[in-house]
Amino acid sequence: MTEADSVGAAPVSLCAREPHVPADRLVAEMVPPPRFDSVRFDTYIPDPNQPSQIDAVKILGGFAEGLGGAHATGSGKRRWFARKPAAPTGPRGVYLDGGYGVGKTHLLASLWHATPAEPALKAFGTFVELTNLVGALGFQQTVKTLSGHRLLCIDEFELDDPGDTVLVSSLLSRLVEEGVALAATSNTLPGKLGEGRFAAADFLREIQGLSAHFRPLRIDGEDYRHRGLPEAPAPFSDEQVTKAAYATPGASLDDFPHLLDHLARVHPSRYGALTDGLTAVCLTDVRPVPDQSTALRLVVLADRLYDREVPVLASGLPFDRLFSEEMLKGGYRKKYFRAISRLTALARDAKGLVEQ
Repeated sequence: MTEADSVGAAPVSLCAREPHVPADRLVAEMVPPPRFDSVRFDTYIPDPNQPSQIDAVKILGGFAEGLGGAHATGSGKRRWFARKPAAPTGPRGVYLDGGYGVGKTHLLASLWHATPAEPALKAFGTFVELTNLVGALGFQQTVKTLSGHRLLCIDEFELDDPGDTVLVSSLLSRLVEEGVALAATSNTLPGKLGEGRFAAADFLREIQGLSAHFRPLRIDGEDYRHRGLPEAPAPFSDEQVTKAAYATPGASLDDFPHLLDHLARVHPSRYGALTDGLTAVCLTDVRPVPDQSTALRLVVLADRLYDREVPVLASGLPFDRLFSEEMLKGGYRKKYFRAISRLTALARDAKGLVEQ
């Protein structure tokens, strides 16, 4: 028995989990993630040097107020004999265009909270979660399920897969016809303004006929996770990580290469369930991911851990060395930079798990 074994109960292993998630759970979980449960417009702290952040709060607050009452089309759950309300003026959607860590998800979740409708009539999810929902329910059932909603928020809208882009564009077109208001975000590469980035023009072009329904809203600024904060902590030793895992109730402990192999056997729509109940994720032998498919699965896991505020304690290489230079310059670089930023924040959160 090792010293770590004597500290506490054995940690769980993510590699031993193979969750099965029913479709109704996918729908019920389309709400802001736990990290954004309590955010509101008045808890967003704009950078005083970035007027666009201050403007965004005002514009989105007004947008939320305009979503009160019945659907714009009067469809959905409106009774057939009710008077059709006047359609609101202006676009029924807003697109938040900005870089990493400027608070777009905070603002999107605040919009969800501020919209005057019960939670069952509002939906919030990432682009990947939305495509997973269509995969689980089918296109027509997804339209039926969401058509009675007042608002659909899509975080981290992606253009990586043309098929998914067309699918979601078609879905949103149907939902707009049903009177559902839309809000979406995506990321701009740090230091890459105007160069290979996902900008408002790209978004409006790729979603084809929906462009008239969206008002682009640019949000400038630097990554708040690095604003005035120390650099990410260096990785710890295998012994330190293992000991911390045994000393932390509810922690998991896995060898990083083995975890990457396991992710290939679990559908990404289940990665949230994979992390259910965890208080921390402890990883040994972190090393560069071997290929792009593995890297993209890791990005989804990083997103789910960040959403749930699960700290990540690791040994091996620091997280900014997970992805090769080729990956960081390729078509999926936005995702990889987001994953590095989020894992760095979670590594900083995990620092206190190691006894000083």
